[in-house]
Amino acid sequence: MNLSDIYIERMAIGGNGVGRIDGKVCFVPFSVTGDRLKVRISKESRSYCEAELVELHESSNLRVNPLCPAFGICGGCNWQHIEYSTQCNIKQELLTATLQRMGGISAPNVPKTAPSANQYSYRARAQFKLHSTESGLAIGFFRRGSHYVIDLPDGCPVVRPAINRAMQQLRQILQNLPDRDRIPQLTIEEGISGVVAIVHYIGSDRKGIIRQLQKEKGRLPLAGLFLQTSRKESILPVFGDGELKFSVPLCADSARSMNLGYRIGGFSQINREQNSVMATLVCSYARPEASHRLLDLYCGNGNLSLPMSEKVQELLAVEEFAPSIASAVDNARQHHVNNSTFKCNDVVSEVRQLVTQKARFDTILLDPPRTGAVEAVRSVGELGAKKIVYVSCDPATMARDIMILCKSGNYRMIEATPLDMFPQTAHIETVALLSKSY
Repeated sequence: MNLSDIYIERMAIGGNGVGRIDGKVCFVPFSVTGDRLKVRISKESRSYCEAELVELHESSNLRVNPLCPAFGICGGCNWQHIEYSTQCNIKQELLTATLQRMGGISAPNVPKTAPSANQYSYRARAQFKLHSTESGLAIGFFRRGSHYVIDLPDGCPVVRPAINRAMQQLRQILQNLPDRDRIPQLTIEEGISGVVAIVHYIGSDRKGIIRQLQKEKGRLPLAGLFLQTSRKESILPVFGDGELKFSVPLCADSARSMNLGYRIGGFSQINREQNSVMATLVCSYARPEASHRLLDLYCGNGNLSLPMSEKVQELLAVEEFAPSIASAVDNARQHHVNNSTFKCNDVVSEVRQLVTQKARFDTILLDPPRTGAVEAVRSVGELGAKKIVYVSCDPATMARDIMILCKSGNYRMIEATPLDMFPQTAHIETVALLSKSY
C-alpha cells in the first residue's frame, strides 16, 4: 500500500499542502497547514513525491467543512476545506514567496489579500460538461484527473444562482433532444441584462438543433441562446442578443460607473465585484493625470483602461483578439470616449513598432494571459513610462517578468497586492506597481 504519516508544514503554489516523508518534500492535495495525515504516495521522483490523503489523523484548526458534496471529487475547487480568511492569508504568503524566489526581490511589499465580497455564488460564467447516459443527461464538471462527468443536479455553489437555474432548465430541454450525445459542453454567463448560454454542438444537424431550441424559447430563463460548432468564430444565434455587460467604477469618481460590454464567447473577469475592486486598485496605482499618455497592453474590451480614459490626455490600447477590440471600440463610442485608440495587433509586434517610432508614454498597463508577457517586457522599458501597472493571474510568470523589467528596464517594484478573484481555489490574481529608477 505504500502508506506513510506526514505533518503539513506549509502550503505551495497550486494549492497543495507540503510536508516531508523520510526527509523528502511531499505535496498532498486537500490538506492544510497543521494537518497530521496518513497518505499514499502516488508519484515519486528523486527530489520530491506526491501523495493522496488516506486518513486524517489530526485535523488542523484551519479546517472547515466543505459546502459542496462533490468537493474532492470534482476537478474545480481545491480549497473549500480551508477557512476563508486563512485562504486569503495563504495567498499573501505564496505571492510574497514567489516574488522572492522567482522575482529576485528580497523583501517585497505585499499587502494583505483583498478578499472577495462573496465567498460562494460569485462566478458569473461556468462551463458545464455534459455526458449522455441511459438514465438521462449528466451535467457538471470533470472528475479530478479524468474526463468523467460529475453530475451536479443542484448546481455548483460557487456560480451565480441565476446560472444554476438556467443550467437546470436547460437540462430538462437538452436531455430530450435526439442527438444529446453530440453536446459535450454548455457555457452559461450572467450579465447586467440577464443570462446567456452557448450550447456546444459536434453533430451534423445544426439547422435542426437550432429549430428545436427555438421552440423552447418560452421555457428558458435566458436573454440569449447560441450554438457553437467548433471555434469561437462559429457561434450561431438561436435567439437573443450576443452582448453581455458588467459595471466598473470610474477612476475619476468611484461613485459613478460605466457599463462595459463584450461579445458572447469573449473574455471577462468572472468575479464582477472583485473586478471592480481590481479596477479601483489599478487606478490608485496609475494615478492618471490630464497630461498623461496611457498605454494598455492586452486591453481586452477596455475593462481597466476605459474607466481611466477621462483622466488622461490620450489612451492607446492593444489587443490581439479581434472581437475584444470590437467590443472596446463599441464601449468607447457608447461612453463618448474620444481620446482613445484601439488597435488589433500582436502586443509584441506593437511594442516593437512603438519603440521604433520612439513613442513615449507616462504609464503602461499590462494585463497579459497566464503565460505572461516575457517578450513584450524586454522592450517596454524603452517607451519611457515612469510607471508600469502589471495585472496577473499567475504569480510565477509575473515574478519572472518583473525581474526582467527590473534588470533590463531599470524599474523597481513598489508594491504587489493579491486579490482573491477565485475564492475556494488556490488561484491568485495580483496587481503590481513598478516605478522607473533613476
